[in-house]
Amino acid sequence: MADDAEQRRAVLQKYLPDYSLRSRVLNNPANRLRNRFSQRGILADLDDVEQCRVALRRCRPGHCDLSDSLNNLAVSLWNRFRQRGVPSDLDESIELHRDALLLRPTGHSDRSQSLNNLANSLWDRFTQRGVPSDLDESIELYRDALLLRPPGHSDRSHSLNNLAASLADRFMQRGVPSDLDECIELHRDALLLRPPGHFHRSHSLDNLANSLADRFLQRGVLSDLDESIKLHRDALLLRPPGHSARSQSLNNLANSLWDRFRQRGVPSDLDESIELHRDALLLRPPGHSDRSQSLNNLANSLWDRFTQRGVPSDLDESIELHRDALLLRPPGHSDRSHSLNNLAASLWDRFLQRGVPSDLDESIELLRDALLLLPLGHSHRSQCLNNLANILRHRFRQRGIPFDLDESFNLFSQLPHTSHAASRYDLSAAKSWATAAEEINHGSALLAYQTALKFLDHHVALLSSSSRHFDVVRMATASLAVDAFSCSLRHRALTIAVELVEQGRAVFWTQLARFSSPFDELSLPGDTGAVLVEDFKQLSSRLRTVFDQSTEDQSSQIRQLTVQWNDVLSRIRMLPDFSRFLLPPLFSDLQKAADEGPVIIVNASQYSCDALIVLCDRDPVHIPIDVTQTYVSELSTEFQSVAEQFGCSDQQNKLVGILRKLWHHIVEPVVQALGVLNVRPGSRIWWCPTAEFTLLPLHAAGPYERERDNLPQIYISSYTPTLATLIRARQRVSQCASGQCFVAIGQGNPEGGKELRCVAPELAAIAQRLIPIVSSFTPLEDSDATVQGVLDALNHNQWLHLACHGMPNRQRPFESSFAMRDGPLMIKDIIRSNWQNLEFAFLSACHTTVGDENSPDESIHLAAAMQFSGFRSVIGSMWSVDDDVARQVVSTFYDKLVDDSGRLDCRRAAVALHKAVKKLRRDNVPLEQQIVFVHIGV
Repeated sequence: MADDAEQRRAVLQKYLPDYSLRSRVLNNPANRLRNRFSQRGILADLDDVEQCRVALRRCRPGHCDLSDSLNNLAVSLWNRFRQRGVPSDLDESIELHRDALLLRPTGHSDRSQSLNNLANSLWDRFTQRGVPSDLDESIELYRDALLLRPPGHSDRSHSLNNLAASLADRFMQRGVPSDLDECIELHRDALLLRPPGHFHRSHSLDNLANSLADRFLQRGVLSDLDESIKLHRDALLLRPPGHSARSQSLNNLANSLWDRFRQRGVPSDLDESIELHRDALLLRPPGHSDRSQSLNNLANSLWDRFTQRGVPSDLDESIELHRDALLLRPPGHSDRSHSLNNLAASLWDRFLQRGVPSDLDESIELLRDALLLLPLGHSHRSQCLNNLANILRHRFRQRGIPFDLDESFNLFSQLPHTSHAASRYDLSAAKSWATAAEEINHGSALLAYQTALKFLDHHVALLSSSSRHFDVVRMATASLAVDAFSCSLRHRALTIAVELVEQGRAVFWTQLARFSSPFDELSLPGDTGAVLVEDFKQLSSRLRTVFDQSTEDQSSQIRQLTVQWNDVLSRIRMLPDFSRFLLPPLFSDLQKAADEGPVIIVNASQYSCDALIVLCDRDPVHIPIDVTQTYVSELSTEFQSVAEQFGCSDQQNKLVGILRKLWHHIVEPVVQALGVLNVRPGSRIWWCPTAEFTLLPLHAAGPYERERDNLPQIYISSYTPTLATLIRARQRVSQCASGQCFVAIGQGNPEGGKELRCVAPELAAIAQRLIPIVSSFTPLEDSDATVQGVLDALNHNQWLHLACHGMPNRQRPFESSFAMRDGPLMIKDIIRSNWQNLEFAFLSACHTTVGDENSPDESIHLAAAMQFSGFRSVIGSMWSVDDDVARQVVSTFYDKLVDDSGRLDCRRAAVALHKAVKKLRRDNVPLEQQIVFVHIGV
């Protein structure tokens, strides 16, 4: 307090003028001039700076008007700076605002005004000079001002808006995702305080729309972009011709339409974008402060139209507009790097069309200049770096200058040092690096894949748990893990291969599993640790519960929960011994998947096809597979076609042909290697297929010749989507040692579905066998077998038999479902469940292992959903199941699932299925029905 008093006295000493009552009189006309300037933009009104100076000189020390005079002069200087750009005006404004703030201590009625005004000036200085401390201080001042403007305060919406805008700027500089998420929520709050008819509503609509567009650019979630466009249209309606901000709305709506065109390719979006940009440019004549923005944006849209339609005049106009924009963004301008990058890109396209060497050389020089303006951590640096590296590689191919190639890979090598949470641009740049390295067998290829997968983990962690984000995940993961696996093997880095393929597959499930890990084992020291554990458990539970909610309020809630979850996770990782908590596992952890038998990863990449046998007590064993990815893809397509026709007489021979190919090219070399490794016949093995291999029945491969064994006669096969999934299943030991609760659910008459006549006899056979064994047996049939009935039953039972129609949805895999009496029980319903201590599920339904055909590595199918929801062991089907066969399998299966002590043991499921199938073979059941069921898990 003494220091504050001294500082206030020092301020008073600076202003020892002749005092006169004229100071207040002089302040008032100055205020009126300043207000008229802000309304009409008449530069002559900025001469109120001198009147404010006179008022300040005449203000007596200690007089109540001194802080007002300081504030008025500071605001006038700030307004003059914004029009004329003289840096000394801004610096003086900041110092005067600091002095005014000292005279408005805590409790002063105008303190929030001074906090806000000082923050405004610091923010402007940051925009001009880029000093990070100015921006950080501005944000803290805005936060302090907001605290003094609680709900109901007339200026609260202004404070919300200003804090949001400054956070958006910091996000652009440093790429911290929570800044952008907070910015959006603040803009939403401000919009609520500016209802229809409010003078500033159009500003809030515009600001929220811009922030959503920024988040779309970072994370690629299309719902953000669609909402942005709607908000921009609403803002434009409130800014008719003649409105001072109309050009801004035209520009922003055009930008969002351009972004949507780039995602969906609808030509009308691009054409509308160009017309809106032309209209905006007409409202921004030479001398207008935003003219360079309109020139740049119109140029970008014309460039895209050229790319789509090939009209040369569009490209030439784009280049000239970019040159004009660059002239208006001299050295020191905050957007200069954008103009350099965009002009470079247009010149690069013209070079590709016309081959003029000067266009290529100028493009490279412009990108070098742009990169110098984008420091490490800047959200646009990786995009610029990627462009420059790729164009340098092209020039190397054209002219053979080694320096170009060296510079290209030196640029890529900067990517691992990215300090912020990775955006999709960072991920795209790392993937470009990997592709470039593969092309020439460059030594950095493996590091490129490691960097890309690290960025993938960051990127996915920012997405809330929603199926709406699955397309983003699918695009981000495409072929990355399988190519990384192949690269690692070619570099003889076998353990790294396991780590990388594990990190880049089943990404969506892995993220969801983080919300349902066994937190009871998470024990952190001290009171702080206990609070963190409790926060983490609660946030994880809430995130799982709100999976795939669709309303805007719920989406906002999910985003906030995701930010909070990531924050708590970061704090846990800062504690001793928890630095790797929920990070991708190391090989030493993953090797535990082979504790009960070898796990065979079978991989199809564009670069090679391979198998890798993971063993519990030694290094992995690599088995090259002498086929191409194209061959595997064609074999998979052939098999899918045959599977659709099962039941026809000629399909049996085609199926045998496919199983022989699988044996000869893929499975037999693995079996031979297992023999060398002394893996005894009759023991268990686990298949972990990737890419197109996930769609093939590896478990049934064989020569299918007299006196030769097929794979089922040699080993007992199970599957696992990932090694970590199998480890988690083994770690989940049953907590119900005293009793086993079994529910048998049958729905033979689903809503709108075909009747299943064998469901009732199937459940009767199970009841007859299990009632004497289990603690409780609950049958749930027909009218009782509803969606909610199933969900409720699994809150009280750990063992499940489910007989019904399975309904795969290849286009929308999260809507794949089991058909119940009242409708579909979908994967997203299963994900939201919070069942405990689950043991085993027999899914006696068709197609329960059929998932999204475009992303097989994500394993989004019904059987995987049951496993990830907690079932340690699952029986599923690869295609349609014959009702009679299902009943025969079930009868034998449950006999063999009982251990020597007379209890059910889910670890016996694979062996029980193996014996049930063996009986089918003896009974001459058609081959496709012998091999339709597969085991997943322990």
